[in-house]
Amino acid sequence: MAALSGTKTLLLRALRGFGCVVPRRQRVKTKWAATLPRIPATSLALHNFDVNYGLQFGDLWPSVRVAMLCEQKYGALINNFSDVPGLLSELRFKGARDFVQSGRSLGEGTGGAGRLPGEGLTPATGSTEEESMLPEMSPNIRCFVFPKGDIARFKPARPDSCGTLSYYLLDAASLLPVLALDVREGHTVLDLCAAPGGKTLALLQTHAISQLTVNDVSESRMNRVRRTLQSYLPREVWSGNRVAMTTIDGQLWGEMARSTFDRVLVDVPCTTDRHSVMEEENNIFKKMRTKERQKLPALQTQLLVAGMEATRPGGVVLYSTCTLSQLQNEMVVEQAMHVAQDERGVTVEVEDLGPLERHFESTFHFAPRQRLGLLVIPHLTANFGPTYLCKLRRVR
Repeated sequence: MAALSGTKTLLLRALRGFGCVVPRRQRVKTKWAATLPRIPATSLALHNFDVNYGLQFGDLWPSVRVAMLCEQKYGALINNFSDVPGLLSELRFKGARDFVQSGRSLGEGTGGAGRLPGEGLTPATGSTEEESMLPEMSPNIRCFVFPKGDIARFKPARPDSCGTLSYYLLDAASLLPVLALDVREGHTVLDLCAAPGGKTLALLQTHAISQLTVNDVSESRMNRVRRTLQSYLPREVWSGNRVAMTTIDGQLWGEMARSTFDRVLVDVPCTTDRHSVMEEENNIFKKMRTKERQKLPALQTQLLVAGMEATRPGGVVLYSTCTLSQLQNEMVVEQAMHVAQDERGVTVEVEDLGPLERHFESTFHFAPRQRLGLLVIPHLTANFGPTYLCKLRRVR
């Protein structure tokens, strides 16, 4: 009788749960991990951006917000050290165009990307005088993108017969700092915060640099740069005398190499806005990284001051980030200029990037009314960025 009563109880429990009865010893109570945050870092980042960028951009912010939450658009930086037959023709056939060299008349072959109908024409908004103010962009830097509104993707790069990959996929807007740097034949260049290595690779594509110093304070991040260069360059290029790799605190370069380099690229650590709203891994908006995030503007200022000091008189230092934040962009540039002048005796002047903006307005969406520099903002028809850049020339 007792057994019958127990069976009845089990049946009633099964009916209430509309499922099988799980023996007690096999039941598992769901628990939240103690380390799992109640609010994801991506949500914290988005809330922070809504508050700050809503004020900064006003009516423009909703469209930028939507674009940042959508899939990012990429460009294909052609690797001049690779030889994949028919690659350029294949990219053009798929509708991609070389946005860097589209205003030049180049021949087919190793040194040039060729020209499509209409690509050799001066932009309608430009003039001969304005074109002469453009930085001298190396004919060896070629980067293909799909037109505005085209959401097609590039396939993974194919290796050539030696195993060298044919192109490097990157946010095409991140190439603008390299173009604005205006690297010329025989220049010495310092890439102060080089990881993950895309801009370093682009600099080497110019074939103009006599000595490139590649630096990042983190050994693990520098290893990432090495892996990138190993995949795209012959060993004799990246491990030869022309390329030096260092893991020194970037803030020390001003004292170590004062007035040394013709060009210095200062692509600083920042809030990496697009990553912060899309990925939990390595997100700087995690609670445990609050102090690190708050200290970013001070770190960025010191890195830029060091870059200014390491630049020789007459040389160029290029400051860049991948954030929309005025606090990390224009305000850092202004503060660094004051510190460099008052504490280091280094004077720099801001150079106008207006011609560069007008030259590439058919490819990127630029933020209006920037006090200093240029800001590429994400837009659904041209979902590159965010990328901020400011060009500074050291004067005597």
